[in-house]
Amino acid sequence: MELSYSDDQIRFREEVRSWIAEAMPAHIKSKAENGQNFEQDEVMEWHKILYAKGWVAPNWPEEVGGPGWDVTQRSIFQEECVRANTPGLSPFGLSMVGPLLIQYGSPEQKERFLPKILAGEEVWCQGYSEPNAGSDLANLQLKAEKDGDDYILNGQKTWTTYAQYADWIFVLCRTSSDGKKQEGITFLLADIHNTPGIEVKPFLTTGGTYAFSETWFKDARVPQANIVGPEGGGWTMAKALLGHERTGIGGIADSARGIKRAKSIAQQTPVGTATLFDDAAFRNRIARKEMRLRNIEILNLRQLSAAQLGHAPGAESSVLKIVGTELQQETDELCMDAMGHNALGWLDSPEEAMPPNQQSLASQFNYNRAATIYGGSNEIQKNIIAKQMLRMPGA
Repeated sequence: MELSYSDDQIRFREEVRSWIAEAMPAHIKSKAENGQNFEQDEVMEWHKILYAKGWVAPNWPEEVGGPGWDVTQRSIFQEECVRANTPGLSPFGLSMVGPLLIQYGSPEQKERFLPKILAGEEVWCQGYSEPNAGSDLANLQLKAEKDGDDYILNGQKTWTTYAQYADWIFVLCRTSSDGKKQEGITFLLADIHNTPGIEVKPFLTTGGTYAFSETWFKDARVPQANIVGPEGGGWTMAKALLGHERTGIGGIADSARGIKRAKSIAQQTPVGTATLFDDAAFRNRIARKEMRLRNIEILNLRQLSAAQLGHAPGAESSVLKIVGTELQQETDELCMDAMGHNALGWLDSPEEAMPPNQQSLASQFNYNRAATIYGGSNEIQKNIIAKQMLRMPGA
């Protein structure tokens, strides 16, 4: 098993790093260097730049607009984007429903949706969670009843990330109450703006952002032609899409950037005549995080090596999800500790009150508390590990 990068892969990394440095507009680069938040128009601007280069959908096949990269090239590209702190593109079209349509969509659906997802002409959001259906997703109650060639949708979705910016939403809805709960679920695509009865209501998070929304359906009429897969086959679609969602949630590059940020803040924080970075106890905490990060990097390289040989990801991806998201939270805490009283600042704090690279950290700390929940909670991942990796032979 090869756990080091080849010369070609190293050259590819250098190519990606150089291109990002040249392609990023000055106003975006300034925000990136200071770790500031990007507005939706800046995210879409970067989307269009990547689209023009042909790099906007790293995991799509070449025949539908992808760059034709292998799994290691995709991983390298993601790492370099995080390293440069480029705007994070919405994953719901490019990384979730797009790959699902490539795999399961009809020819008409592929022709209709894929080009617009690729070009950034239509933005998507995900309608899975409901007030009483989170980790127990099979408990969802959004009802879809047939009426002619349409479904009539009634119910509610919640935690709909950035729905206020989306043009379309993919939802899991209940088309039958017979049999097992999973058997009556259907995967459906809905046009938010042109479907009367769909209402999006953003709500404020503890991170001080409008990252999530409630999405209401009241007699919303959606064509049956918008089903992906068979009616009642939504659970299969959901599991396939969740696999796409979980890719990258471990956030190894994010943790590496967080540790680098903690060092920078510590070097800027005076303690007597020295800085916090001169404190041996604090450097010890940084070193422990770096050691843990290196362990995760090796596990990720093992995953990449297996994927290069054609092996599908197994329960090891659940291990990555657990340790990766926990490390993200730990690096946030390290940065907050290094900030001291500045950790009480917020997104709207005056610029002169704290350095630019610290303004968004309190919000990020709050937002990333959810990292161990979304994409399948870490408790769920532990169950997967127990069933697939720790089960005794013959059990």
